[in-house]
Amino acid sequence: MNKMKMKSQSLAAIYGAILGIMFATPLLAQQGQQPIKLKAQSGNAMPAKVTTQAPPSQSAAPQVAPGILTLDQVVNLALAHSPDLALAHARYTVAQNVAGVDRAEFRPNLYTGSGAAYTNGFPQTPGGAPPSLFELSYTQALLDPIKRGALKADEDRAKNQELEYQNMRDTVMVRAASAYLELTDVRHSLDLLRGERDSQQRILDVTHQRASAGLELPVTVTKDELELAKTSQRIVQYESRDEILSDQIRDMAGLPPGDPVDVSSSEVLASQATEPASNLVASALDHSPEIREAENERTAREHLLKGARAAYWPTISLVGEYNVLSKSEFFNQFQRNNVNAGVQITIPIFSAHTSAAAALAHSQLNEADLELANDKRAVRIGAEQKVRALRETDAGKDVAQLDLQLAQEQLQDVQVKFDQGRVTLRDLEQARVAENEKWLAFLDANLSQEKAQLDLLQATGQLAQAFH
Repeated sequence: MNKMKMKSQSLAAIYGAILGIMFATPLLAQQGQQPIKLKAQSGNAMPAKVTTQAPPSQSAAPQVAPGILTLDQVVNLALAHSPDLALAHARYTVAQNVAGVDRAEFRPNLYTGSGAAYTNGFPQTPGGAPPSLFELSYTQALLDPIKRGALKADEDRAKNQELEYQNMRDTVMVRAASAYLELTDVRHSLDLLRGERDSQQRILDVTHQRASAGLELPVTVTKDELELAKTSQRIVQYESRDEILSDQIRDMAGLPPGDPVDVSSSEVLASQATEPASNLVASALDHSPEIREAENERTAREHLLKGARAAYWPTISLVGEYNVLSKSEFFNQFQRNNVNAGVQITIPIFSAHTSAAAALAHSQLNEADLELANDKRAVRIGAEQKVRALRETDAGKDVAQLDLQLAQEQLQDVQVKFDQGRVTLRDLEQARVAENEKWLAFLDANLSQEKAQLDLLQATGQLAQAFH
């Protein structure tokens, strides 16, 4: 019995050695490159995107090849082709023209015209004026507090539309940059997953052979098949995400449908100087479009209130009229050409509408004050959250770097042991799969850090400095 047991163990050892020789050659060829060592970053700065080398199965591409879209190119193309940005510019033009209509009340306005009407009795037009062949009138407001307040308010609201345009510009830049960086991450992850699938296929092949020899249970084969199926599913999901992001970039950049979207894996965000969190929050408060729009709206309502209160005072307008009268037998003296010019002063005596309008404008100003305070509080809280989010993603990225470095060192140890015949092919491939998973985790952490950096750059008004 003992002799048969020893004989079975010897056969198993010989069989394992044969399998090792069969699969060791291609694996040793793949191990020609050393695992990548990543340096951990420290501090709470807003770091640039970490430039890492490719995984062992890939070659690094530090330079952008011809035909490859750069991050700056995609951002600039998105700005040039954005329909949202064009719409924001059109709205800004509309707001300027609205203010121009109000401003026209304080500029010369000259009208002319003629007409025909039937009259019975004393000849006069429907407005009470004598009939004329030709009429020319001139009006220009000189002093009108209500119209002046409306003009100032519309000018302030036009400034808000300009801020909306600038905010939309930043939003388009963030969308384009986020899509580009995520597409780079997805394609890098796809390369890793395909390498992981190859490793899991080799593990499954070994497991099948060992199961055929009676050295593995069927449940082990099922587990390995499940892991391979899960990896294949993730590849399909990443390929779908690749197609979605490519379509988004084509749409934003104005590229023809179906054109390939080649991105560079060496793109980095411009590094920003280290600043204390308090300075970043203060910068966000200074550059916040929400706060600036609320301040402009408050100023607009303040102008409306001043105009409503000043409505108790007279209004002054410059008026003029020139008529060429039609001849009539009802007048003792007739002069065909008549000119009237002067200043029209309107003095309010009692107007319930004026007091009601002043009360409404005062309540609207109080509302604007409260909205401004709420916006400042919300922007401050949001900026603090963005600063904390960036610090957290920086810390998560450092952990992912060290975790990946540890997995690479462990893979080196397993490779050495495999070369010495101390571990099996299954152990080596499992170490490679573990290293790939750490790579995927690092890429996800890096993408999260980049998106958090973009959010904070937009909040502090430094987004344009990151792109050329």
